[in-house]
Amino acid sequence: MTNTRPAARPANPHFSSGPCAKRPGWTIQNLQDAALGRSHRAKIGKAKLKEAIDRTRAVLGVPEDYRIGIVPASDTGAVEMAMWSLLGARGVDILAWESFGAGWVSDAKKQLKLEDIRVFEADYGKLPDLSKVDCNRDVVFTWNGTTSGVRVPNGEWIAADREGLTICDATSAAFAQDLPWAKLDVTTFSWQKVMGGEAAHGMLILSPRAVERLESYTPAWPMPKIFRLTKGGKLIEGIFKGETINTPSMLAVEDYLDALKWAESIGGLSSLQGRANANLAMLSDWVERTGWVDFLCEEVDNRSNTSVCLKITDPKVAALDADGQAAFAKKLVTLLDDEGIAYDIGSYRDAPAGLRIWAGATVEVSDMQALLPWLDWAFGEALASLEAA
Repeated sequence: MTNTRPAARPANPHFSSGPCAKRPGWTIQNLQDAALGRSHRAKIGKAKLKEAIDRTRAVLGVPEDYRIGIVPASDTGAVEMAMWSLLGARGVDILAWESFGAGWVSDAKKQLKLEDIRVFEADYGKLPDLSKVDCNRDVVFTWNGTTSGVRVPNGEWIAADREGLTICDATSAAFAQDLPWAKLDVTTFSWQKVMGGEAAHGMLILSPRAVERLESYTPAWPMPKIFRLTKGGKLIEGIFKGETINTPSMLAVEDYLDALKWAESIGGLSSLQGRANANLAMLSDWVERTGWVDFLCEEVDNRSNTSVCLKITDPKVAALDADGQAAFAKKLVTLLDDEGIAYDIGSYRDAPAGLRIWAGATVEVSDMQALLPWLDWAFGEALASLEAA
């Protein structure tokens, strides 16, 4: 049987889950007003950093009494800054159902060496039992598991009258999924995910309750300079006005501003979410009619609309051992990369073998539609090679 090459090609082959596709219409000329060669502490530098904070608040609908800061080391830096600064005051529940959540568990156990830890784990494709979480303890979790494609469906499991703090890694959820700010005390993300920005900068959003903890609790361990949020028992307010702890890239700042302005121009948060949902719907319809593939996430309501993770279910592939399945998935991914159809869509290195396709707002639904026949083509080519071996 002839495996016909599709005629149409995605206009943009960037489906990576981070850094992600630039926004539609992006060119380097959009960044010509960047404050290059200027100090980030000069008036122009601080103004652009403050603008990034203000536009973030406006697009995401962050409450006025929540602080927003630009911090070092991307989302990882923001999460660890929160963990190092806030944990240890009470027991902590940590949720892990994919690679990055497991990393926060490792931080708490092996680095901070916290004694009162409860860990709630689930295999890839599943969520832990959220009903077992005690919100009178501190809680650390990812909203959207970037390496498993599994998200929490909502914040109903988080108690409104909780005594503990919630620390939420929302890096692949922010700008794509509803975040209930009243349930989140610390929220983190990076520019390189849904907004298609550049790497190395993190966003740290603090509720008044988180600020209260910062000003009333001193951790037992040394605090690196880039993690320090207080001085003399008081919050360093400048961090949340654009006075960054270390030197940011003003080119990356300009790029993030460009993405925020684009978001505003298309209708804001609801439009960003709508674009991601449309891409997920396109993928879901294809999966439903395709016999060789399925979502890694088992529950429909828990499926990510950004980092969509797929497993190969064809019986001939499923009969292979783990190494064989990984080699098959790599073959499929390489075919699409070599054709210039889709870049970087292999599953994360710690996740089950398969595909991970970014569906966030910067991906055009027309490109997602054009990708799907190529996925079928690549599968056919890889299967033919397997059968011929």
